[in-house]
Amino acid sequence: MHEVVVIPVSPMSILYLIIPVSILLVIAIIWFFLWAVRSGQFDDMEGPAHRILMDDDVTEPRPRKSSLPQKKDE
Repeated sequence: MHEVVVIPVSPMSILYLIIPVSILLVIAIIWFFLWAVRSGQFDDMEGPAHRILMDDDVTEPRPRKSSLPQKKDE
């Protein structure tokens, strides 16, 4: 029969796998984000159309004509 060889493994040895995998995951996320920004995925397509409809022009109010007679300085 075959002998079963047991290799002693410490619980901390999983870090040798988790740390490189997490670093690769972070690099992949940063690469994907930069690709999305450069390819225009975050461009606002509806904003300019809505801005046309919203009139932000500020007009100064006209002076009101008073119906009361004005006093003359003597």
